[in-house]
Amino acid sequence: MQIPKQQFEKLVAQAIDGVPEKFREWINNLAFFVEDYPTEEQLKKVHLSGRSDVMLLGLYEGYHQAKRLNVGPVFPDRITLFQKPIEQMCRTENELKKQIASTVRHEIAHHFGSDETGAQKAGRR
Repeated sequence: MQIPKQQFEKLVAQAIDGVPEKFREWINNLAFFVEDYPTEEQLKKVHLSGRSDVMLLGLYEGYHQAKRLNVGPVFPDRITLFQKPIEQMCRTENELKKQIASTVRHEIAHHFGSDETGAQKAGRR
């Protein structure tokens, strides 16, 4: 299912608003972006460069909260959702909304220190 980028961004904003307040209040210095596809550099970061069998739906780039030091002003961490791979997985708008919400929650979990298995990282990136 394909939709205009502006509509996709609205669904991302709704997904962010849907994150429970107890988690949203702990989100610190985090920016969200929407891109069509990941760059080659982003794929390399997650060891997917050259692989065509895995679609990257979202990516957290930064230092999770457990590792963050109070060193003054820094650029925000970033979460990027990749519109085209997410759209390729979905046939209906409802599926699209659910996948966007799931991807947002997954990437926010990385911001709090969870790894891909859901385990907390202890002071590691």
